[in-house]
Amino acid sequence: MSALALAVRDSSTMLRRNLLHARRYPSLTLNVLLTPIVLLLLFVYVFGDVMSAGIGGGGADRSEYIAYLVPGILLMTIGATPAGTAVSVSMDMTEGIIARFRTMAIHRGSVLIGHVVGSVLQTVVSVVVVGAVAVAIGFRSTDATALEWLAALGLLVLVAMAFTWVAVGMGLASPNAEAAGNNALPLIILPLVSSAFVPVDAMPGWFQPIAEYQPFTPAIETLRGLLLGSEIGHNGWLTIAWCLGLATLGYLWSKALFNRDPG
Repeated sequence: MSALALAVRDSSTMLRRNLLHARRYPSLTLNVLLTPIVLLLLFVYVFGDVMSAGIGGGGADRSEYIAYLVPGILLMTIGATPAGTAVSVSMDMTEGIIARFRTMAIHRGSVLIGHVVGSVLQTVVSVVVVGAVAVAIGFRSTDATALEWLAALGLLVLVAMAFTWVAVGMGLASPNAEAAGNNALPLIILPLVSSAFVPVDAMPGWFQPIAEYQPFTPAIETLRGLLLGSEIGHNGWLTIAWCLGLATLGYLWSKALFNRDPG
């Protein structure tokens, strides 16, 4: 069997293992889903009219704020999912299963690949569920073409993969599952201080750089442009650069930690 075929076979096995773990521990998936859904409903039905009037500078129109809010909520869903990946990787490292895998004739990278692909698949499912809730409460994207929808899906997958590799590194670097969850907390907080809820130029001057110079804001603005036809500008290239940089950093970090001498 060639090295590529071995890697694909072992990675598929590890992917099935991680998906089975997700089925056995549905509470992690539910927590990931509940947070963005609750925030979506809260900001639409409690703050929607006020936020619409503030952003639009005119009368309250909740439907306009739904259109503005949903892309940010979808990216927030992606930011929350890798925390579970960090916890899962840390549990594997501390419970001894990785030591067992090291003694077996399997492709070394398959363990990490299984975690990454499994997490990205779970993220896509979570985004679809949250998107369905958004559509049910009034979100519409009538101006987006089939190509723009395809680009939006590719963007979501790219962002999910980038942050998943970072989360894998956090899990490997953490001494236990609790620490891994705490280390992944910035991935949950960053979307909250981005342009997900209000435009960057509506924030206080001292706070605007925090919201602007981070990966979630350009990703949110790019997704808004694809789904709503708004101006994307340089945000598309910034998003790709952020994702490639984070994915490369996360991969190299994870590989170095995984290959280090366990003794």
